[in-house]
Amino acid sequence: MSNNDSEHRTGPGARPEGWKTAAKVLQDAAPLTIPEGASAMTIQVEREPGDPGTPPHRHSGPAFGYVVEGAVRFELEGEPERVVEAGGTFWEPGGDLIHYQDGNALTDARTRFVVTMMCAPGQPMLTLVDEEELAKRAHLRAPSPVAVD
Repeated sequence: MSNNDSEHRTGPGARPEGWKTAAKVLQDAAPLTIPEGASAMTIQVEREPGDPGTPPHRHSGPAFGYVVEGAVRFELEGEPERVVEAGGTFWEPGGDLIHYQDGNALTDARTRFVVTMMCAPGQPMLTLVDEEELAKRAHLRAPSPVAVD
């Protein structure tokens, strides 16, 4: 039986065709720099209403996130703050870039997101940035968006 014949079989042993449309691209990030010998870690983060999240930090390699529920307030150095809602994605290239915000943008509901991070060998997955460095790099931070009434 040829491959073509097996695609059209019905009855016991027939493979459903749903696999052909089951996958949906949520995020396509480029260019990527993955440190040689990198390891990967996937974590789930849960934030209570209004939780500001992790203090300013950086990752040694790229990180890719998906918001499962709620909304994440996301800000990378040089980019304006934005809110990523449930079903949305975010990514950061890692390295020297500062990740300023990853808090819960909601004041009345929890937020949950999943992140896969690549880590350079011998380096921590996340490093906090001290106040002195934040002050030196303040000129690289995008202005905060202004609320319009």
